[in-house]
Amino acid sequence: MRKVDLLFAEYSKSHRNATNKFIHWICVPLIFWTILGFVSLVPAPHFCASYFGCISIISLIMMILITLFYIRLSFLIAMIMLIVMLIMEHFIYLANISSGKQSWIIYLSVFVITWIFQFIGHKIEGKKPSFLKDIQFLLIGPIWLLGFILKKTGVRY
Repeated sequence: MRKVDLLFAEYSKSHRNATNKFIHWICVPLIFWTILGFVSLVPAPHFCASYFGCISIISLIMMILITLFYIRLSFLIAMIMLIVMLIMEHFIYLANISSGKQSWIIYLSVFVITWIFQFIGHKIEGKKPSFLKDIQFLLIGPIWLLGFILKKTGVRY
């Protein structure tokens, strides 16, 4: 069995309850977005592109590192997640522009609220979050959702 499948199987062990899964479908992408949002606030040079917005060099480096981690597991998943991260970066840019120096409040609020729901979901599930066992599961959550979509659509990853 491939490493990605082993990680998905391990992650699935603490995500069987329908309510917990539903919470994860909403909260995991939002938590991922807020982390990228926090990173975007670190003062650094930015690259800007028409119709996209700007992305900081720090955010770009982080996205490259995350993509390299995902490539080790699945090239297709890595490329899709790179596109997802770029889309998230566009919305982060819009949030940063519209909220100015107060955008950290948006990221912090969404981060705290979504983690509260995550822990509620795991309380309902009756199992601890996977990342408490292994920190890499913080990056597995988003691709576990993507893997589910790919399986349902018959796409081999």
